[in-house]
Amino acid sequence: MATLSTHVLDTSRGRPAVALRVTLESAGGATLAEAATDADGRVGDLAPGDLGAGTYRLRFDTAAWFAAHDVEAFYPEVVVAFDLTGDDHFHVPLLLSPFGYSTYRGS
Repeated sequence: MATLSTHVLDTSRGRPAVALRVTLESAGGATLAEAATDADGRVGDLAPGDLGAGTYRLRFDTAAWFAAHDVEAFYPEVVVAFDLTGDDHFHVPLLLSPFGYSTYRGS
């Protein structure tokens, strides 16, 4: 079974995105877990137990986070869909700014 973590960096400020809400969803849209990033912009274990193979989504509530920092932003949320296979640890980082974002499979 797989495990999952994420890390969000605010590239416009060069700092971790602290207290950003993240939701893990199944491919069908069911909420599996919710958390907020810590002082380093991380959620170390987002899996409700071990995750089986399949398609999942991470939904980042960027609208609320940017609003809390009084920043106008273009994307109200970022949704990253990905496939888990195998028993690995999967890390899905998000590089975030008010008008763009990037993600990749981390380690």
